[in-house]
Amino acid sequence: MIRKATIPDVKKIHALLAGHAERGELLPRPFSELYDCLRDFSIFEKDEGNLMVGVCALHVCWEDLAEIRSLAVPPEHQKQGIGSALVAHALAEAGVLGAGRVFALTYQPGFFVRHGFEIISKDLLPQKIWADCIKCVKFPNCDETAVWKMLDRGGKA
Repeated sequence: MIRKATIPDVKKIHALLAGHAERGELLPRPFSELYDCLRDFSIFEKDEGNLMVGVCALHVCWEDLAEIRSLAVPPEHQKQGIGSALVAHALAEAGVLGAGRVFALTYQPGFFVRHGFEIISKDLLPQKIWADCIKCVKFPNCDETAVWKMLDRGGKA
């Protein structure tokens, strides 16, 4: 089941993201940012005890541009379609919001390419670079790959 995140989820989201950050799979997110952007997050839960087995955020960046960020699934739950379901959910949400393009900065570009994204130059994302990337410890030597997907006029992927 995929649902929107709530305030009590923040500590679990932080722990899940921190584990991936420690392995160098994504950038860490401080608690303050998680609370600020809580409405961006969706949670994938398994039925048994509401176990959080995935998280993903869709962040609106600009007039027609949204970002999939903080996509994380614990290693023991990977290869079960959870990440794919979260990306599909984020794309559907982007369509409802009216985004024309959805992008991600990722260390796993192949995953996104399998979902219809194309690899692009980060130069095509000036709103992202100047809003978020400039604050990153890796700026200007980002080692993530930029990908995006165009949505049709009806907001569908």
